[in-house]
Amino acid sequence: MTGLLAAATSAADKRVALRAGLTSGRIQRLPGAFNPLVAKLVQELGFEGVYVSGAVVSAELALPDIGLTTLTEVSARGQQIAGVTDLPVLIDADTGFGEPMNAARTITVLEDAGLAGCHIEDQVNPKRCGHLDGKAVVPVADMVRRLRAAVSARRDPNFVICARTDARGIEGLDAAVDRAKAYADAGADLIFTEALADAAEFAKFRAAVDVPLLANMTEFGKSALLSAAELDELGYNAVIYPVTTLRLAMFAVEHGLREIATSGTQLGLLDRMQHRSRLYELLDYQRYNDFDSGIFNFTRSE
Repeated sequence: MTGLLAAATSAADKRVALRAGLTSGRIQRLPGAFNPLVAKLVQELGFEGVYVSGAVVSAELALPDIGLTTLTEVSARGQQIAGVTDLPVLIDADTGFGEPMNAARTITVLEDAGLAGCHIEDQVNPKRCGHLDGKAVVPVADMVRRLRAAVSARRDPNFVICARTDARGIEGLDAAVDRAKAYADAGADLIFTEALADAAEFAKFRAAVDVPLLANMTEFGKSALLSAAELDELGYNAVIYPVTTLRLAMFAVEHGLREIATSGTQLGLLDRMQHRSRLYELLDYQRYNDFDSGIFNFTRSE
């Protein structure tokens, strides 16, 4: 039954794996998963980790990414996703969901939910999507307090605390570098600089900061879409694709619904659908059947 109803790998081991991956010299690729089934596919296809995007959790609830979701909603989704995969899961914890004490509680809740790490950003509350204009960041000292609170609440030393700065689009690249250094000094294990423009900016940031770095390759944003190989060459330790799978899925769903609305049938869409047999394969239906048969293989004697 190992790995059937839940992941076979413990949360503690997944945290060890994430930390080891960040120092392995090989970039860790973390596609976003908008549900647990996608996380199973991410694992099957050989990626190193899974990412849970705050923007995606918001979008699934038909809400914009402006800080409307709660710690309870985000951690519950993270727990569902982390529970089905042997890969480490990194989750977006927005601004820590409040003041420094809230950030501390966020860490304890996410640890209990089985996550391998999270990132906390330096935007003001309420936050905005990182690739929109009109963002504002808190003073460095305020973010340092957030991070110190988060680090102090950590019980598993392998839980990765990533600091995200949104300063690039507000205060400039040099200010973002200075913030990254301050955040690393405050105890951040990993730095995520949002909305860097191009390879030259990614390279400049890498040259200026000593700690592991995470790149965000989100579509239709302010960053050039660099390949994992390019980012690896630039010295980045991890890359996330936060909204990619949701965008792919919603594009397909919208197309399909329009087709049904127009033609009254899904017959012309069958070649664009995941087949029932493939879904059952991904769900491991046969192992569930085998387990069920093994448990209920007795006959009642009168």
